[in-house]
Amino acid sequence: MTVITQEDLVQSVADALQYISTYHPRDYIQHLARAYEREQSPAAKDAIAQILSNSRLCAEGRRPVCQDTGIVNVFLKIGMDVRLDGFKGSSFPSVTDAVNEGVRRAYLHPDNKLRASIVEDPVFGRRNTKDNTPAVIHMEIVPGNRVAVDVAAKGAGSENKSKFAMLNPSDSIVDWVLRTVPTMGAGWCPPGMLGIGVGGTAEKAMMMAKESLMEPIDMHELLARGPRDAHEELRLALYEKVNQLGIGAQGLGGLSTVPDARRVATDRDDPELRCDPAPALRTRRLGAGGVRSAEPGGLAERDLDSRRTVQAREPRHAHARGSDEVETGRDAPSVGEIGHRPRRRAQAHPGHAGKR
Repeated sequence: MTVITQEDLVQSVADALQYISTYHPRDYIQHLARAYEREQSPAAKDAIAQILSNSRLCAEGRRPVCQDTGIVNVFLKIGMDVRLDGFKGSSFPSVTDAVNEGVRRAYLHPDNKLRASIVEDPVFGRRNTKDNTPAVIHMEIVPGNRVAVDVAAKGAGSENKSKFAMLNPSDSIVDWVLRTVPTMGAGWCPPGMLGIGVGGTAEKAMMMAKESLMEPIDMHELLARGPRDAHEELRLALYEKVNQLGIGAQGLGGLSTVPDARRVATDRDDPELRCDPAPALRTRRLGAGGVRSAEPGGLAERDLDSRRTVQAREPRHAHARGSDEVETGRDAPSVGEIGHRPRRRAQAHPGHAGKR
C-alpha cells in the first residue's frame, strides 16, 4: 500500500502554488506566440507582445505573472489503496486542514509572498484572513495507489465573469456562448481559454467547466488535423466564432480572443450549462496553474535560451518530499472558462520537494 505523509501533501500543494504563480505553461505560450504572429491589429499585437515579455520576466525573476494571485481551487483524487500518514494528533488532522496549510505556506513564502484575497464572513465582517485560506477543495475517492492534486489559483477577473444558464434541449450552445462572451467585457484579460460544461446538475456543470481548462491547449494541432468527432467540431466552431467577435487581446480588438475552447459533457441529457472565463494573466492554472507530466528534476537553465522565440520557459518541476507518489496539479478552469494561466503538474517522488 502506498503511504502518503501529511508533510508530502502539504509541501506539494505549497510548491505547486508558488510554481504556478510564476510560470505560464509551454502550450499556452506557444499558442500565444502563434496568435502574435497572425495578429493584424497593432494595438492587439502590442498587447500580446507585452504579455509574452511579462511572462518571460516573471519566469526569470520568479515573481507572480499577475498581482491577483487568485482564489485557490484544489481538486484531489485519492486512491483507495493509499494510506495517509501523520495526520492523527497533528495540528492539521484532516486532508482539508493539510491542504489549507499548504496554501498558507505558499502565500506567506518569505522569498515570494503572494497576495491574500480571501475574507472570512464575506457577508458581514469581510476581514482578510491574510494567508489566502481557506481554499475551495473538492475530493474524490478513486481506484489506485496515488494521490492526484490539481491546483488552480483562480483570479477574480475570471471567476467574477462566470456564467450559468439553463437551456432547452433545442437551444444552441454556440449561440448562447456568442451572446454571453461580449457581455463579459475585458475584465477576464483576454486572450484566454474558453471552457464549457454541459449536463448534470448546476454545480456539476460548474465543476466540469473549471476542470476542463486544466486540459492541454491543443487547438493548433486540432486545426492542422481537423475534427474527429462532434465534440471537436463544437470546439472548432466556438474557437472560430468567438474570435470573430473581435474582442481581441485585452479587449483592444483583433483576431485573438481565445487560443482554445474546451467542452466537457456528462452522460446525461440535462440542459444545464455554465460559461466560466479564466483570466488571461491570472496565476494558477489549472490552474490557474500546475505542472503537467513532470518528471523528477527539472529543465536546465539553457532551456530559456532555446525558447527565446516564445519568450518563456517550461519551469523546473516541483517534487514532493517523502515516501511514494503525489501528483500536484495546475490551475484549472470550469464550465466555460476563459483564461491562460500557468498550468503544470508536479509528481511527488522521494527526495526534496520543490528544490530549485
